[in-house]
Amino acid sequence: MLRQVTVETGTLRGIPAADPRITAFLGVPFAAPPVGALRWRAPQPAASWDGVRTALEFAPISMQRIPGLAADDIYTREWNVDPEIPMDEDCLYLNVWTPAKRTDEKLPVYVWYFGGGLQVGNPAEMEFNGERIARRGIVVVTVNYRVNVFGFLAHPELTAEDPAFPANFGNLDQKAGTEWVQRNIAAFGGDPGNITIGGQSAGGGSVLTQLASPLTEGLFQRAIVQSGIMLGGYADRSPLRRQTLADAEKEGEAFFGFLGVKTLEEARAIDAPTLRDKALEYKGFWGTVVDGNYLPAGSMERILQNKRHKVPLLMGHTASEFKAVPEADSFAAFEQLARDKFGDRAEEFLRIVRADTLEQTIANATYSPIELGVRAAYAQTAKIPDAPDNYYYMFDADIPGWDHPGTFHSVDLWFFFETLAACWRPFKGPHYDLARQMCNYWANFIRSGDPNGQDADGTSMPVWQPYENDAGPMVFADTPAMAESDSASPLMRFLVDFQLAARPV
Repeated sequence: MLRQVTVETGTLRGIPAADPRITAFLGVPFAAPPVGALRWRAPQPAASWDGVRTALEFAPISMQRIPGLAADDIYTREWNVDPEIPMDEDCLYLNVWTPAKRTDEKLPVYVWYFGGGLQVGNPAEMEFNGERIARRGIVVVTVNYRVNVFGFLAHPELTAEDPAFPANFGNLDQKAGTEWVQRNIAAFGGDPGNITIGGQSAGGGSVLTQLASPLTEGLFQRAIVQSGIMLGGYADRSPLRRQTLADAEKEGEAFFGFLGVKTLEEARAIDAPTLRDKALEYKGFWGTVVDGNYLPAGSMERILQNKRHKVPLLMGHTASEFKAVPEADSFAAFEQLARDKFGDRAEEFLRIVRADTLEQTIANATYSPIELGVRAAYAQTAKIPDAPDNYYYMFDADIPGWDHPGTFHSVDLWFFFETLAACWRPFKGPHYDLARQMCNYWANFIRSGDPNGQDADGTSMPVWQPYENDAGPMVFADTPAMAESDSASPLMRFLVDFQLAARPV
């Protein structure tokens, strides 16, 4: 077992996982602490050390709202359970689980970005344990990054200080962590030429950002996006509308005014807990912006224009998350909404969804913005020569528990990481069978770009076909047997066609 490895900055000593054939290296620095003058700067190189550095426990999580304090919140019940988890602005560390016995094994590598709306989250959450995926011959890496105001502030002084990287520090942390993996993962038995990046929710959106950035060409060979791709259909609230750098700078100036500081130097002098608390009091939302360099345009817009890295994708969502419902209190208002949005195609839309009652009409017009995003991205990809294979899934298992939660946003994390045993929910045998198969599919895709293969008993798993046209997703449901659902609905086909008509390849 590789219990001790040497990377570019020194020697690391890891710890046996629950399965001693897996070694975990926890709290590995991949960049310098982003504190003092390095607050709100692109990540800088990590310092070297002498001797052997132990990598036996997770590093502190990045600065954010204290976990575990929200009353009657499903995510507090699920995994944000520990209000005493260590937290520090010094947070740029990653974690590695490797099954390798030698450094020359060249195993496939999976790099994971956590979700949390770019405001909260951390790789120490119990559902993110990489051991089960590592048991399948994968080197698993989870990367911490700066969130909220620490990771995504913009301000004119920051732009003047570093015009190339004036914002998006959290995304740049993800990029730096993945670059560290590319440079160092061979020491853990991994293959630097066979890297898959993945994430869920804001982590999935971060994968899209890495896919869309011209500065990450060649950094990874595949990508997995879980509940992280969205496309608006009705109102002017489309996720395509990313904040410009100029708008973000104005927000940064307003925040400095709220802090009572006039200069960047003064803002950097505020201690991290105070800055965190003031940002929470301010109630701002801090996220990725179009900065003209790392991200020349909104990531979804670039993906729908095929201005992304041409790598195989695996994308999908749960069955009941984020339904988009048109807002109208009368047929007249509904029809006006259709005319405003769809113009000369409004009647076509209305023929598809119109019913005897307003309630049924609205129900017929309700759709999943994630499904729309996946199908639109894949339909656009199919227009280019030699397009890579893409795979589409929907998670629709029965989720037990007194709260009867349905397939809520993020619940599939327990399954493809195969960490159900860490959850409080009374999962039963079929859930574990389903998790085993999902983890198999994911590991196979990470390995080769094709999720298909054998189950643990040597039998072939149900075939997951690459996505074509308007086919249905692979459905992960209540039994280990998988099935593809029906093809896209007439409404979904209309919405995809409408979105892509303005984006010729």
